[in-house]
Amino acid sequence: MRTQVGIIGAGPAGLLLSHLLHLQGIDSVVLEARSRSYVEERVRAGLLEQGSVDTLTEAGVAERLHREGLAHHGIELRYDGIGHRIPLTDLTGRVVTIYGQQEVVKDLIAARLAAGTHSGNPPILFEVEDAAVHDVTSDNPRITFRHDGQDQVLECAFIGGCDGFHGICRPAIPDLKIFERVYPFAWLGILSRSRPVSEELIYARHQDGFALATMRSNTISRLYLQCTPEEDINEWPDARIWEELHRRLGVGSELEEGEIFQKGVTPMRSFVCETMRHGRLFLAGDSAHIVPPTGAKGMNLAIADIRVLARGLERFFAKGETELLDRYSEICLRRIWKGQRFSWWMTSMLHRFDGNDPFEHRVQVAELEYVSTSKAAMTTLAENYVGLPYEV
Repeated sequence: MRTQVGIIGAGPAGLLLSHLLHLQGIDSVVLEARSRSYVEERVRAGLLEQGSVDTLTEAGVAERLHREGLAHHGIELRYDGIGHRIPLTDLTGRVVTIYGQQEVVKDLIAARLAAGTHSGNPPILFEVEDAAVHDVTSDNPRITFRHDGQDQVLECAFIGGCDGFHGICRPAIPDLKIFERVYPFAWLGILSRSRPVSEELIYARHQDGFALATMRSNTISRLYLQCTPEEDINEWPDARIWEELHRRLGVGSELEEGEIFQKGVTPMRSFVCETMRHGRLFLAGDSAHIVPPTGAKGMNLAIADIRVLARGLERFFAKGETELLDRYSEICLRRIWKGQRFSWWMTSMLHRFDGNDPFEHRVQVAELEYVSTSKAAMTTLAENYVGLPYEV
């Protein structure tokens, strides 16, 4: 099998790359280890920056997003039991949109399967096994894999490594330069069939730990509690979760208790791989960087990576230009580190760190008071939250 770009991973990054390339007449095949149902149902991020919405709109895959997505014009910071609204749109002229990552994936899969490929190859192969990349520093890299019990080879000109933090692509790059911070806490997250607490997200700092109230729709709430990374989910019956959410969010009847149909514990880490390219292998999204979810940057940074990579590949195939591909890591990392800084700052300001002395506690409260009362500080938060401008 031969294509122009072989892509490993059918998450938002890999699927968007394949779709953008298709729009420019460039052939690609996406290889995914999981089943279609798995990738369409796994719950991940749920907040899109304005630039991400614009990118999906320009790509022609945002019809359902605009119909079902929830545009938000502000967020609330809550501490000492009092809420303080940050008016995102008033400060920046932009909005953020609640639309689950799995919904973005569904839309992109449908678009790729409907469009097919220019070569007649299948656009996506699910349940691929034993994938490995070869000869990535040559002009003819290839991907070996097993599908439907048959050993196969995908020959290509470039490989997009979009297979996430635990994928095969990053370990295939030698001499990696890694930056990482593992946080001493995690998030216990639930999905509940209940009306959201508020029309806008509530970020709550409490002496016993952080809490977040968000949503997936007008009838599905997404709620989080700070917990330990080793937390046993079996020790959190529904009643305990609701009691803790009431206490930490500082809300009463606004918090509607409904059926909890999903629970999970998400560890928190910051991770950057500064080697995003090796020969003709390019890393994008979670393969190259992980952010704590406090800043809502994970999927948005992946989309930003793909904007740069797709444009670089388009210029290569159209004109033989390599300048943008050569600058891929440099351009992406500038935005990645700004996203890391913002996510680290939000995390540090809102979470309880075990062992914090009274001085550190007072500094956190002072930071929140400043951010919620100073227009300059609110603008800094708002600009980062809705998404910084893309590089030209």
